[in-house]
Amino acid sequence: MCTLAEPSALAPAEAVHWWDPRVHPCIPVVTTGGRTESRTLLQVFRTADEDIRTLAGSTPGETVALFEFLLAICYASKSNPPVPGRWLAAVENRQPFDLAVKWLEDQPDDSWNLFHPTAPLGQNALLAPFMDEHGVGPAQLVIEHVGDYNQFFDHHHLEHPQPITAERAFRALLTQHAYGLSGRARISGKATLGDTITNLATGRLGARIRVIALGETLGDTLRLNLAPAARRGTFNHTWTVSSLPRRGFAAKPDGRPVDGPADLHTVLGRSILLSPCTLANGETGVDRVLVGAGELLAPLPDSLVQDVVYTGTGATAKPLAPSPARALWREAHALYAAVADRSKRLDLYHRLATLAEGRVSLWAVGLVANKTAPLTWLSDTFPYRPGREEDLRHAAHTGSQLAEYVAAALWKAAFAAWKVAYPNPKPADKKLQIARFDARPEHWAATEQPFHILLDTVVAGESVPASLEAYGTTLAEHATVFLEHRLDSLPANARGFQARADALRTLASEFGKQKAPDQLKPKEKRP
Repeated sequence: MCTLAEPSALAPAEAVHWWDPRVHPCIPVVTTGGRTESRTLLQVFRTADEDIRTLAGSTPGETVALFEFLLAICYASKSNPPVPGRWLAAVENRQPFDLAVKWLEDQPDDSWNLFHPTAPLGQNALLAPFMDEHGVGPAQLVIEHVGDYNQFFDHHHLEHPQPITAERAFRALLTQHAYGLSGRARISGKATLGDTITNLATGRLGARIRVIALGETLGDTLRLNLAPAARRGTFNHTWTVSSLPRRGFAAKPDGRPVDGPADLHTVLGRSILLSPCTLANGETGVDRVLVGAGELLAPLPDSLVQDVVYTGTGATAKPLAPSPARALWREAHALYAAVADRSKRLDLYHRLATLAEGRVSLWAVGLVANKTAPLTWLSDTFPYRPGREEDLRHAAHTGSQLAEYVAAALWKAAFAAWKVAYPNPKPADKKLQIARFDARPEHWAATEQPFHILLDTVVAGESVPASLEAYGTTLAEHATVFLEHRLDSLPANARGFQARADALRTLASEFGKQKAPDQLKPKEKRP
């Protein structure tokens, strides 16, 4: 068995630049002691249960991309259960990752060099002849930096020569493959490989919520998310050396089928090439990049997307997608509906339900974008305990409904204040005038914590009705305070006093109506 040595001892003599994630620190982790540090791939698998709590990428999307890469290594090394019947034993017995370590150690060095001249890790070497003329600054590699390519009209931000470290470039590369947004690449198609290289498709995770089950350690997390599969698929080291057919760029190709989970988790969603340089401290960095269109995939079977949460039913069902208008906690009921659905027998949530008593966290991540421009990452964590699926589903669904009702009541209260405060409004000013008294933004921002407290109490075994009543009381009390703060801007005169009184009366009336949820009603009106 080959044992990898230190980087300096492994670098091929003929290579000008050499960087191997197996032996170069590249995976940021949080240790069980609470420290954040960077480790090599081999160190990660050797200590996944020993002292690593979780991964710690610079963004939620980068962290997901790193999880994907580690899962791909597990599949390629046959570290996942081959059949569903062995999944629970692997999780409960904490099956070690010796196979992943050995697989990494036995891999050819050339397959893992980020700067290999003809087969660079995770990249398309066919772009090499065009780097000098068309290469841009490394900002284009980082999703959060490049924006929609129109941040500056002359695109000088893409040309900025400030290099980044190889470690950072590697993580940005993985994130691009998973989350790259659609649009036009900053590369000439006619002058390079063909016009279709400029047409960027949305990455496989760019339009949906990815859910990862989190355990106590990184090892636990990997085992929880490793789906049973006898056919693991091909690990995509590079574009130019592979048994899989790669697309061309003369015409738009059909999507190719995925041959297994290792293939899916390492799909090269972008054609990327990194140009290495030597940093001031002597380490290897990246100062120029090229990014073009990557692989297109055929529709994926359910067996390869076992974490997908669907909204709607039947023909209207579609994967839960990130929304700029709705925080993830407002969609938690859809997640718990997937967990509670017993009709499926092969997905992640069914397997989680077979666990012995013990708490698991469900981490949901999505990228919110405005067409080609990334806006923000959404991420949230929801508690789960086997046996409490229906209670969590009911609590999340009712909790979301209560929040929606409170928001509607606050808008009606704002409207009541507006009618008095502005007796002769101009139609064009109405929206901004009502917004003066609209406390819904404060309500939505402040409801996330009570909602999570609600879920935590249910997971802890508390009564669902009692937990919902406490939650509803909190929302109603907060809503009154938020509205009062908005009304403080009213003048201290008859009209101001009347507007304040009408708004508060309207809010109280909405909470006291017969159709109002019982949890929001004054105690004397509750059944």
